[in-house]
Amino acid sequence: MASNYMSYTTQRSSNVPSSISGRNKLKGKVVEVQLGDIMALISVQVGEHIVDSVITRKSAEQLNLKQGDEVYALVKATEVMIVKD
Repeated sequence: MASNYMSYTTQRSSNVPSSISGRNKLKGKVVEVQLGDIMALISVQVGEHIVDSVITRKSAEQLNLKQGDEVYALVKATEVMIVKD
């Protein structure tokens, strides 16, 4: 397993509740916020990668998300596909 992967997924902080069932907590920085009428696209830089999240505009406004904010992307999925070139 790549060391970068482990450092992102196992990092703990008092800012993220430990009672969240999502195991993949990716710490990153907001690089873009696109607000639509109902939804918002939030782009988060995690290491060398960008993670895009679509949330409601209301949630983005309640979190007061803006470029430069340090956030956690919590990934909860029933499956993760692996592709090898």
